[in-house]
Amino acid sequence: MGKLFGTDGVRGRANTYPMTADMALKLGAAAGRYFRTDGLNRHRVVIGKDTRLSGYMLENALTAGLTSTGMNVLLLGPVPTPAVGFLTRSMRADLGIMISASHNPHYDNGIKFFGPDGFKLSDEAQDEIERLLQGEIEPTQPQNIGRAKRIDDASGRYVEYAKTTFSGNGGLTGLKVVVDCANGAAYRAAPEVLWELGCEVIPVGIDPNGYNINQECGSTHPQTAAEAVVQHGADVGICLDGDADRVMIIDENGKVADGDQVMALIATRWAQKGLLKGGALVATVMSNLGLEKYLNAQGIDLLRTDVGDRYVVEAMRKGDYNLGGEQSGHIVLTDYATTGDGLIAGLQFLAAMVESGQPASALANSFETVPQMLSNVRYEVGKEPLSDAQVKAAITEGEARLKANGRLLIRKSGTEPLIRVMGECEDEALLKDVINSITSTIETVLAAG
Repeated sequence: MGKLFGTDGVRGRANTYPMTADMALKLGAAAGRYFRTDGLNRHRVVIGKDTRLSGYMLENALTAGLTSTGMNVLLLGPVPTPAVGFLTRSMRADLGIMISASHNPHYDNGIKFFGPDGFKLSDEAQDEIERLLQGEIEPTQPQNIGRAKRIDDASGRYVEYAKTTFSGNGGLTGLKVVVDCANGAAYRAAPEVLWELGCEVIPVGIDPNGYNINQECGSTHPQTAAEAVVQHGADVGICLDGDADRVMIIDENGKVADGDQVMALIATRWAQKGLLKGGALVATVMSNLGLEKYLNAQGIDLLRTDVGDRYVVEAMRKGDYNLGGEQSGHIVLTDYATTGDGLIAGLQFLAAMVESGQPASALANSFETVPQMLSNVRYEVGKEPLSDAQVKAAITEGEARLKANGRLLIRKSGTEPLIRVMGECEDEALLKDVINSITSTIETVLAAG
């Protein structure tokens, strides 16, 4: 068995290793054994999921594994990933689990773990759960088998909490908002929050059928929401992904603003109000150079981490920062949530619109982006193309060519077998040439075996 946990929990194709019922059962038992340390039946775990068909299978298998070690299971049903982080703490659970593959297609799924503090499990805890998986996991005595029950108001609890994070005076009455829920976990919660705050809501992607999560909708396909914004004459669009931990904002003209632009707005607003802890934004190496230049001009630092919102959160907690995120739309506001929360970040944007009186287009384009290019090369698991001398030489040459006014980032994806080749440079033609050269070298090495 290879390493099970990636950058965001365990993920793979449904009904294929490691996303099988058998593995979910064992994973539940290992997690239960790790967290139930004293043999008493007071330990509890909350389990949420998105709207994928395979969620039923994995939810039942995890429940069986957890109860076999004496854990009591509280089933939340379809709720956003940040709701699991919130409810783990709120319901005093030892463990929270979210069954989701986030922005991936329906045929993928994943399992993410949250500790009792509502934050994603540390690498050390995940490693220990993997170690337990390697051996025989001792079941509990018959009289100590755990119970499972469904929590009917889980989504409602999150809705009420999300509303408390909105800071604008007088609510959102008079604002027409498109919200695209990606046929995913927020299909009930997000429209309810916006409507109860006073918006005229135009919902998109709220008819999940087990197969259509993220399909031509949501933050990975914002064109659908953009078309709805223009068609309905809406003031703004909030575009979530399948588990609602990402957001893209659409202005009134249908233009898409990514996570970098949303973070730029929140960072400057919070800095002006004295709310930005440490005077810094924590983002990943993928965030655009334009963001860095813009923030520095405002006297705000940009601290970069490895790719993955878990690494952003780790750096935020270590340095006591309260704003971080990723270009992909994970926005982490630790004053309100323990993980990326697309809806709560969207509410921050709406608050800026209400308080400033400015349209979305004036707020969603804080800086000019430096041209950025990303190329993905798929490889067979087990191959290590980045270790090849030819590839290393091509990367070194590319770095030298971009050194004066750009940068290069080449890495393995943490969630799928892809080499990601990303670069930024003011000279777009040079950038394209460098990226294509490195990509073709990797492809040539892979083809040669």
